[in-house]
Amino acid sequence: MSSNIVHISGLTPISSPERVSDSEKNAFLLALGERVRALRARRGMTRKAVSVAADVSERHLANLEYGEGNASILVLLQVARALQCSLAELLGDVTTSSAEWLLLRELLQTCGEADLRRVRVAVGEILSTGGARAISPCVALVGLRGAGKSTLGQMLADDLGFPFVEIGREIEKFAGCSVSEIQALYGQNAYRRYERRALEEAIQTYPEAVLATPGGLVSDLTSFNELLTHCTTVWLQADPEDHMKRVQAQGDMRPMAASKEAMQDLKGILAGRAALYSKARLHINTSAQPLEQTFVLLRQAVREALQLPA
Repeated sequence: MSSNIVHISGLTPISSPERVSDSEKNAFLLALGERVRALRARRGMTRKAVSVAADVSERHLANLEYGEGNASILVLLQVARALQCSLAELLGDVTTSSAEWLLLRELLQTCGEADLRRVRVAVGEILSTGGARAISPCVALVGLRGAGKSTLGQMLADDLGFPFVEIGREIEKFAGCSVSEIQALYGQNAYRRYERRALEEAIQTYPEAVLATPGGLVSDLTSFNELLTHCTTVWLQADPEDHMKRVQAQGDMRPMAASKEAMQDLKGILAGRAALYSKARLHINTSAQPLEQTFVLLRQAVREALQLPA
């Protein structure tokens, strides 16, 4: 076994604490590390935040992300191969829990992105959840903080004569404290529950509205499916530099306040969430032109989608 394999009881390399080249590492452990990094980015969490939440040292997490994780995962992989099943099936993934799930996986695993989207929409329509139904007059803006959701959202709502609802403020009303206090006192899972409740309440209360959603809402697939089902979604995109500049102007550096590599973290979050943000019906780049021109593009796109006069 190569020298980069580690003790099964821990994550400390056997031979040397020095990093080894990727070519010397096990391909499976490298891929596992990449998935961990991608999931961390999608959730907008720094390595330190994950370390605290998981009660695992930052060094151990770094080893995992660099493909130097616990070697025992390789034993599971060998067993799965011997049993001619996927590692997910061995670990009890829900999509392996019945014959119907397995048949669906078999049908879908060779589909391209476009075919998968058509299947998702069709399934959503059948189940009344997650599909792209007829255009809804409830417009939801998605994107990372600093994309312009609050500013452009208020302008769009005024133009359409709709209420403007910031889901973040609705979350704080339900919880009776600020978003940062919710996360600090009760944790991420509690915050997601408040977020889901606030979104459902807003959709039920305002059939016509412009919603500004939290940047991380797409990480909760249940909430994001709810949004895709009941709202006309718009992804407000921006360059990383503009995101950072606008967030700093607001005096808000969450979740990057304690990071020495804020821009790298920001780019990682954007990359991790882009595939989800891109599921929005409309896309507007807020970095490509000044605010007033951006609003003209947004107004035109939304009015065309809602079949309203220009």
